Formats: sequence, C-alpha cells, structure tokens
Amino acid sequence: MNTFTKSALSVLAAVSISSTAFAYSSDDSPRERVYSAKAGVHALAKTLENLGENVNTDVDLSDARTWYQKEAAYAAKHKELQAQFDELKSNRT
Repeated sequence: MNTFTKSALSVLAAVSISSTAFAYSSDDSPRERVYSAKAGVHALAKTLENLGENVNTDVDLSDARTWYQKEAAYAAKHKELQAQFDELKSNRT
C-alpha cells in the first residue's frame, strides 16, 4: 500500500473517531463527556502524527475546576488540532 493510501485511511479513521467522540448523549455524565473529548483529541493527534506532523497534545487544566471546564479545555485543543489538520489537508491538495 502506498503512502497516500495509508494517509487517506488514517484521515478517514480519525475524522470518524473524532466525530463520534463529540456526539454526546443527553444522559452522559460530565466525566464521560471529558473522557470522550480527551479521546477525540488523542485520535486527531494520532492522525496528524501519522501524516508526519509534530503535535502538541498538552491541555492546560490548571484553571479547570469543574468537569465542564475540563471538557471546554479539551474542546479547545481539539479545535486547535482540527485547524492544523485542515491546513495540512489544504496544503496537500
């Protein structure tokens, strides 16, 4: 399998995983939502790494005192990584 095909499959997998990671159920606990958001960040980061990008997955939780604040911090990191992915994708086309 050539590199382009591997990259395309990695991208497809990450997009699927990150999309489902943010598809919350109304009965999810705040803790489950944080774990789901964290999984979305790590899935997208892994895809970027597979595409040869340097990725910083550090999330500053020092000011996050509630589960909702932690979720917001992970959502912000996901948005940052998504922007990095979108830029990479636009540069490769």
